[in-house]
Amino acid sequence: MSRKIKLIWDFRGPASAKTAEHHEIHLKEYIAIEKLPLNITGFKVINDMHAIAFMVATDENMIQVRDALKPHRGEVYTE
Repeated sequence: MSRKIKLIWDFRGPASAKTAEHHEIHLKEYIAIEKLPLNITGFKVINDMHAIAFMVATDENMIQVRDALKPHRGEVYTE
């Protein structure tokens, strides 16, 4: 079984929560357009000045998604 990689986009500032929430919409659109076998996305508010949006990709899809969407960082995903 291949690893799952959580690709993360960081947003900072007073509008970070809304920006991360909106970015998740674009991540879902990308998954649909590219017909990727991925379905885990989300956003999380870290504090009032920092939020993240994320997408979980498999090892096979990670390079394609990374090169196209330029996440800020990544980590191994554990459920």
